[in-house]
Amino acid sequence: MKEIISQCRLSLLPLADPVRALAMRAYMKNRFEFLGIPAPDRRKACVDIIRQLKTADADELLQIANALWDCEQREYQYLAVDILAKHYRRLRLEDVPALLTLVQQKSWWDTVDGLAGVVGDVLQQNLTASRDVQAGMDKALGHLDFWVRRIALLHQLGWREQTDVNRLFAYALALADEKEFFIRKAIGWALRDYAWHDPAAIRDFLQENQGRFSGLTQREAAKNLEKLGK
Repeated sequence: MKEIISQCRLSLLPLADPVRALAMRAYMKNRFEFLGIPAPDRRKACVDIIRQLKTADADELLQIANALWDCEQREYQYLAVDILAKHYRRLRLEDVPALLTLVQQKSWWDTVDGLAGVVGDVLQQNLTASRDVQAGMDKALGHLDFWVRRIALLHQLGWREQTDVNRLFAYALALADEKEFFIRKAIGWALRDYAWHDPAAIRDFLQENQGRFSGLTQREAAKNLEKLGK
């Protein structure tokens, strides 16, 4: 693992741009230090590293992700998400709690939303293997950390016909009264995403629950309904 982390540093450090780093830090509200590397350049520089991990098992992937999470600059956390997203097929249902632990460290929307995709992929690939792979998300919905609650809301993004619609709607209503911006936004995003598959269901749900959601949630959820029609 130390060798992999060393390779990551050797691949990224030559691309560091202090001027761009200041702009990237400002964009993220000065929460994190940056090397100043655009995402396309980061991914291109690390493609061979990610490829060589194609035989790594779940434990190795998580160890590497945790080691990258400990690095100071934000690009290393982005790389960790890239690695997990590329190799999610080797992650197991029992690895989801470890992913949720990462969610709670150095938390902000950029890494949280990336990990939401990884969690969703892991759960989706297990839908036929286990009776209720989403039970852990029911628990996550009541977590004290709102970022974990956001994961619960977003984990079905892109599932389309495999979406548990009852769960989607129940989650939205359960958190409808929250004041946190990132929760209100996530509710709308989750509903809007499913609207691409079934706009009528989302339109009916919003009408039946008119007044339950914040203006932000309502706008996000209904954003594409006109162009999608019925």
